[in-house]
Amino acid sequence: MSRSPNFSFVIIVCLLLSLSLPGYAQADKAEAGVKAIMEQNPVAGLSVAVVKKGKIIYTHSFGMKDIEKNMLLTDEHIFRIASISKSFSATSIMQLVEKKKLSLDDDMSGLMGFTVRNPKFPETVITLRMVLSHRSSINDRQGYFTLDAINPGKNKDWTKCYNDYEPGTGYQYCNLNYNMVGSIIEKISGERFDKYVQKNILHPLGLYGGYWVDGLDSTRFATIYEYNDSLKKFKASPGAYAPRREEIANYVMGYSTPIFSPTGGMKISATDLAQYMIMHMKLGRHKGKRIISKKSARLMQAIISEKEGYGMAISTSTKLIGGKTMKGHTGVAYGLFSAMFFQPEEKFGFVVISNGCHPGYSEGYNTVIRKTIDCLYESFIANDK
Repeated sequence: MSRSPNFSFVIIVCLLLSLSLPGYAQADKAEAGVKAIMEQNPVAGLSVAVVKKGKIIYTHSFGMKDIEKNMLLTDEHIFRIASISKSFSATSIMQLVEKKKLSLDDDMSGLMGFTVRNPKFPETVITLRMVLSHRSSINDRQGYFTLDAINPGKNKDWTKCYNDYEPGTGYQYCNLNYNMVGSIIEKISGERFDKYVQKNILHPLGLYGGYWVDGLDSTRFATIYEYNDSLKKFKASPGAYAPRREEIANYVMGYSTPIFSPTGGMKISATDLAQYMIMHMKLGRHKGKRIISKKSARLMQAIISEKEGYGMAISTSTKLIGGKTMKGHTGVAYGLFSAMFFQPEEKFGFVVISNGCHPGYSEGYNTVIRKTIDCLYESFIANDK
């Protein structure tokens, strides 16, 4: 049977397109690699995004959004991303600093409206910069879901919130630090924390997400699962999306802020988180919008705590990808594991979010997250200069 000239033309066009789109082969390699990782490790679901030359070049979702309902995970689904959320809080603070509404060297006592002092070093001022960089000497021993934990007027054991070293001289990662930061954003801006972040970061970038559960489409929430290694089973963690309606109904601006968890409560998709990451990669500007100044972006990415490589809600790592200095943050909560890291000079980066996987670690990172980033790097970046 002879073929028409039109048929031959279509074949030629398809061949030319395939030659001009080597990303197909890269995507196939990546997807085969990620599926192999999921076969070797218990994983509920994974959403990934790859950035190259400052643009998203690949997104994909693997596994399940809801195991019980047999619903597949897609790129449209959103997750509570845990501690990556801190960078949204720090970005908000930098906006207020640029408007000269506060300073990174302000005394936390004045900002909070109650005494924030390490009782072992009462003369040493604890600054906002120390809190943002986890060098405040504050810890989470009294909890961090309410500011009562550190308020001397509310908690007789408030002194236990402080470590034995002088503020500014040591590092301890602390969620209470960032829940206080959220309350400061409210006090200074006059806007509820979740609404401030949406108005000043998410909406200008055209991103869907937020901290307020009832302000989002719950059908898009990826169910978060905790993996029990001894039982070899996943168990749903409904607390990840607890709406906390009663507490919000009785909300006190500038004090009830931990209800929204500025330290870990952002809900967003991997794709939109990658767009946000590009903004930091491009030093504060993306999609024609200036979110923070270059100076502010550099301050957030600069290393303040040398040993830990931590800045202000952005850490620096040379251990994630061999020979590369990466900037970003990880998140862990309720069984979820997340990572957002970019290479600032070469302008590539990755977002990987799992709504539940084996909790094992290797070299400081969740093993599934680390292997997935390795796979994406080898597939899309390493051999494509």
